[in-house]
Amino acid sequence: MLHGRGRGGPTTDRHEGGDVRVSSADTGIKKVEVRLKWDPSPLGEPPRHLDIIAATYTADDPHGTPVYVVHYDSRSPDGTINMTRHSQTGQGFGFVEVMVLELDRLASSFGRVVVGVVFHQRGGNRTFGDLTNAGVEVVEKYTELLVDDFAQVADSTATTVAEFVRNDFGGWEFHEMVHGFDSDAVTFAQEMGAVR
Repeated sequence: MLHGRGRGGPTTDRHEGGDVRVSSADTGIKKVEVRLKWDPSPLGEPPRHLDIIAATYTADDPHGTPVYVVHYDSRSPDGTINMTRHSQTGQGFGFVEVMVLELDRLASSFGRVVVGVVFHQRGGNRTFGDLTNAGVEVVEKYTELLVDDFAQVADSTATTVAEFVRNDFGGWEFHEMVHGFDSDAVTFAQEMGAVR
């Protein structure tokens, strides 16, 4: 189930609390990293396991069933979306999970990619509000497109964080899209594209 508040329409510049829309007729967004961090569980508690998930959609059905979903134990068939770092516990320094999306290499039939984060449920129903020092970044080269600490989805078990949409020139645009869900990993992967 979806909850939380949506964002306004995209703008052309990054500003506090708003969207980013990178829209160049020449290039658009080519390659981004989605980075995730969180503190491990306190001693004696089950591991806290978060996952980055990306779902791809055709231009003809941008909010329907994903063509494929990429997460920690899968990759895109064409190698354009890959998990380059993965953690099941949050242990490590800095960002412990990283997904790379090479949007400029996606086939022209794709029109939308949605990226989210899900909290695996082990040992009870836990939400983002149970985490400490958690955060997600979306970065293109040296530009931060999104920095979020999950505060606005504290009661959720999963959240979308970003969407990438192909524009009329064939380039890719970024939209901030933080929307919380009360879903497990499997359900979330099928529902996340419904956000508009």
